[in-house]
Amino acid sequence: MEPVSTDQVAALRRFNRYFTRRIGVLDHHYLGQDRPLGEARLLFEIHESASGASLRELRARLGLDAGYLSRMAKALEAQGLVRMSVHPGDNRLRRVELTPAGRAEVEEQNRRAGAFAAGLLQGLAPGQRAELTGALATAQRLLRLAGITVELVDGASPDARACLDAYAADIDARFPEGFDKSDLVRPEEVSGDAGAFFVAYERTAGTVARPMGCGALRRLEPGVGEIRHVWVHPDARRLGLARRLLGALEGEALRRGWTVVRLDTHAVLTEARAMYRACGYGEIPAYVDHVYAHHWFEKRLTTRG
Repeated sequence: MEPVSTDQVAALRRFNRYFTRRIGVLDHHYLGQDRPLGEARLLFEIHESASGASLRELRARLGLDAGYLSRMAKALEAQGLVRMSVHPGDNRLRRVELTPAGRAEVEEQNRRAGAFAAGLLQGLAPGQRAELTGALATAQRLLRLAGITVELVDGASPDARACLDAYAADIDARFPEGFDKSDLVRPEEVSGDAGAFFVAYERTAGTVARPMGCGALRRLEPGVGEIRHVWVHPDARRLGLARRLLGALEGEALRRGWTVVRLDTHAVLTEARAMYRACGYGEIPAYVDHVYAHHWFEKRLTTRG
């Protein structure tokens, strides 16, 4: 992977400084209300949980330090905007919910935020508004993808098997004939010298890594590997993660001296076939008799990918 250039780093930092100033993140009276952005965002997140939320849940959702979150919640409680109690399902957890005053403040916050966003867009022509909102969607997608890591794991690990179970359930619903889990790779096929298994993890600050995709690589014959079970969680599709996984599998094949990789796919997986072709795979005759295969692909690998 090419290193990040200093110009790219400078561009991202420059945008961060401009954007945070432009939307008022640095203002201790965010949107003209008597509180900073952190407290305003916490009120909003509590509001999004209709029946309240535990501090643990909020910490995971926002990626905040436990002590900082606790101090903010207590400050809001002192102002009469939230009430805290023991969680009814677990007395080890603290639950927080909005008071009527808190709900009124969030409603006003939403009104002001909407007016502020409309005011920003008002200065642009309709085509420019579409360009800006499209660019923001692209930025959000790419920033999320940047936060996902693809890691080599043992083929028998709980995360590997959980991803394969999810993969099997997914394609069982898509294949007209269903899917038999006995077709999944065995741990010994994708571990050690025999092959490799990758899991994609999504992390946010303060949360446990969540498996969001997987891919398997196994040895077919000397110098030739086979890619199996490239899968992405529905919540992470259309980010470009499948290509990231495919790249990791190809890189691992090269590291092992395997200069050819092959794979097969089902007729209904049209998006998978399109991705493989876009990534340099060419369709070939059947190289194996596989009950779920209708198309077979091969790619010759170089150090340039």
